[in-house]
Amino acid sequence: MKGKILNYRGGRRTQKANQMIIMPEDCTSKEDAAKLLDKKVEWTTPTGKKIEGKVTRIHGRKGTIVATFQKGLPGQSMGTDVDIID
Repeated sequence: MKGKILNYRGGRRTQKANQMIIMPEDCTSKEDAAKLLDKKVEWTTPTGKKIEGKVTRIHGRKGTIVATFQKGLPGQSMGTDVDIID
């Protein structure tokens, strides 16, 4: 399954560089997003290196999820695709 990185997770004055908000394809509700919990997420850098993360929680009511990565993702990852692996 594919997903699109929307933004970092953060508050008014902070942002967490290792937590990203992701919008999965064909996911429109909290119930759909709940099925993706504890799945692996993989982002590929422009040079071909893969950075892995894990879906940790749901974000909001429209089906977005929060994925936590071991290493923070760079800003160039915004708007790019990720793979959500079973």
